[in-house]
Amino acid sequence: MDIKILGFRGNIDSVGKTLDKINNLKNNDEEIIQLLDADAVAGLRHVEHGVNQTFLAFSRHENLANDLSVEICLRCSAQRQISKAFEILGLKEGKMNLCAILINCSNESVDKLSSMFDRNDDVLIADESKLMKIYDIDENVLANMHIDDIIIDKITKLIVDY
Repeated sequence: MDIKILGFRGNIDSVGKTLDKINNLKNNDEEIIQLLDADAVAGLRHVEHGVNQTFLAFSRHENLANDLSVEICLRCSAQRQISKAFEILGLKEGKMNLCAILINCSNESVDKLSSMFDRNDDVLIADESKLMKIYDIDENVLANMHIDDIIIDKITKLIVDY
């Protein structure tokens, strides 16, 4: 399995139309392209862990959603409710920092995505103050753990709470 995690900056005129365009980028049903709000991402380890937990959940038949892309959003947001996950990591209209997760995608799909948005991996660098608000992280906890470890811990807790 080939997983790419890329950062982009872009403008979302319409969430529905953008999602349709993203679905049309895929060459086959084996390809997955999931866009997340990069402002709610604590770096590559955060996303890699969420994706890994998604595949483990499906293999154990403990997935919370029927769709792999939705499950990625759930796991990366450390939420059990789809509406909360989309509130945290979903696309919003206007200018956005985007985290693109491409699974089993060709370089052609990456090129097409790069033509839609401006490639910028810096958007994947964690903004601790934003993440503390989004994930309700206490300053005392942040004093003892790195922000991505805290969020990874929250993702892992979904398994324990299952």
